[in-house]
Amino acid sequence: MPSRMTDPATSPAIDPFCTITACVFDAYGTLFDIASPVQRMGPRLGEKGAELIGLWRRRQLEYSWLRSLMNRYCDFWQITEESLDYALGALKFPADAGLRQDLLDTFLTLDAFPDAVQTLRLLRENGFRTAILSNGTPTMLHAAGDAAGVTPLIDLLLSVESTGCYKPDPSVYRHAVQRLDVPPERVLFVSANGWDVAGATAYGLRTVWINRNGLPIEELGLQPTATLTSLSNLVGLLRLPR
Repeated sequence: MPSRMTDPATSPAIDPFCTITACVFDAYGTLFDIASPVQRMGPRLGEKGAELIGLWRRRQLEYSWLRSLMNRYCDFWQITEESLDYALGALKFPADAGLRQDLLDTFLTLDAFPDAVQTLRLLRENGFRTAILSNGTPTMLHAAGDAAGVTPLIDLLLSVESTGCYKPDPSVYRHAVQRLDVPPERVLFVSANGWDVAGATAYGLRTVWINRNGLPIEELGLQPTATLTSLSNLVGLLRLPR
C-alpha cells in the first residue's frame, strides 16, 4: 500500500501524527542543500559541476554503507574527503589542491533549503522538540547549522559518531530515541532520502519522506507514514498554526 500523500490545505489531521511531540530531521539533502556548491562555485567547476557534486554525494553514501558492511568505520569527514577524491579523479579534474579544499569547505557552509528555518521555528514555537540525526561529524553539523541559521532551532545535534556505524543501521535511530528520552511512538523522523526513511521505518518510527523531486519509492517493502513535497507541508500535517 502506498504511503499517504497529504495536501495540508485540504486534508484533516492524520491520526498517526496526533501523538507526535518530537521531530528528528536528517541533515544533508533534507535541511541542508547539498547542491549549493554548484551555484557558489559554478564557474570554477565548469560544465561538469553538477555531475561532480552528484558523483561526490553518491560515493559519500556508498562509502558509508561499504565501511559499515566491512566493519571499517571512520568518521564522515574522512569519507567526505575520500569520496571527493574519487569523484575528481573519475571526472578527470586537474589536480588542484585549492579547488579540493574549497569544495570540502562548502560542506561546512551549506545553504539551508528555503522552507527549513521557518518550519523548524514553527515547531519550536509550538512545543515540539527538534533534533538532527546525521552521518555528519559533530564539527560538520555545528558548522553547517551555524552557517544556515539552523542551530538555534534544534534541541539536539546527533551524530552517528556516538554509535560507531552509519545509517540505516537500527542502532542509529535507537540512539536518537534514547537521547530524546521520548517514547518511539511520539517521535517523527523526517528525511528527503528514501533509503533513510526506510531505515527509520524499519526501526519502528513514524516517518515522513520529503520527496521534492517526485521520485519513486525505494523498493524495500517499507512505506513512509506520509510523503510530502516540502518541509513547509509539515505545518499542515502536524496542525501547527502559521
